[in-house]
Amino acid sequence: MPLLFDMPLEKLLVYEGSHPKPADFDAYWERGLAEMRALDPQVELVPAEFQVPFAECFHMTFTGVGGARVYAKLIRPRPLAGRRPAVVMFHGYSGSSGDWCDKLAYAAMGFTVAALDCRGQGGRSEDVGGVRGNTLHGHIIRGVDEPTPDRLLFRHIYLDAAQLAGLVMAMPGVDPHRVGATGGSQGGGLTLACAALEPRIRRAAPLYPFLCDYRRVWLMDQAKDAYAELKDYFRRFDPTHEREEAFFTRLSYIDVQFLCPRIEAEVLMGVGFNDTVCPPSTQFAAYNRIRGSKRYVSYPDFGHEGLPGHADRVLQFLSAL
Repeated sequence: MPLLFDMPLEKLLVYEGSHPKPADFDAYWERGLAEMRALDPQVELVPAEFQVPFAECFHMTFTGVGGARVYAKLIRPRPLAGRRPAVVMFHGYSGSSGDWCDKLAYAAMGFTVAALDCRGQGGRSEDVGGVRGNTLHGHIIRGVDEPTPDRLLFRHIYLDAAQLAGLVMAMPGVDPHRVGATGGSQGGGLTLACAALEPRIRRAAPLYPFLCDYRRVWLMDQAKDAYAELKDYFRRFDPTHEREEAFFTRLSYIDVQFLCPRIEAEVLMGVGFNDTVCPPSTQFAAYNRIRGSKRYVSYPDFGHEGLPGHADRVLQFLSAL
């Protein structure tokens, strides 16, 4: 299997990351979940302009941590009879929940579908902001210089993902024991985070997950493209790397690999072994920490791009819910 720049496969399959988990990591996320559960989500559903005969489409908003109004597209099958499966979907970095039409295959099979807009990116969710430091671009580093890691933006986005899944599980017509999650790149990282923070997720299908093993990205000199903000941070705020250890320790609170041991879902992960955006080793740092049922599908000649046939594979995997 050709690997252009990363570890050989036998090392990928045992690799467990380049930075230790913070000692208070689990307490940090329990505190976040307690904050999320204490919220009054004030869910609002507004019928969308886009409608189809076999499903009803809504603009959904709810209140997330910090008081932000968070947006998702919601599609419910017609008729809404009995308890059926559901899937939550997550988009790539800087994007949005996208068009309605690419979610209709699931709705046609009787799934309720919810697709999140991440705060402050390409969709409708509110970013309440209020942190010091660089907010020009870069959500990984947003809040990294605050006194507490509780202000990291991806903490809030991970909790939004889990909160959306929980809200969907409580909806009429949804069987809370038959809910899956899927997404690619940032959406892959959010799929894993969602399954970790909402353990009732039964199947998770991440595609080349982002947001894993930040220090490995740095050590491989791959702090570019989606990870460019890592290098940008040092160039702007720590040019002699005096705070490098503290920086990567702070980011470890939002490193998806450390959430993965919490996952109870069955996992199917797609990997392009020539991925220079999210290097395979960073993906396997997360994958190797998943303790339950899991498998990966390798695409040896592909990078961070469309993987032929993989969307069909994911649909079939989730259709077994």
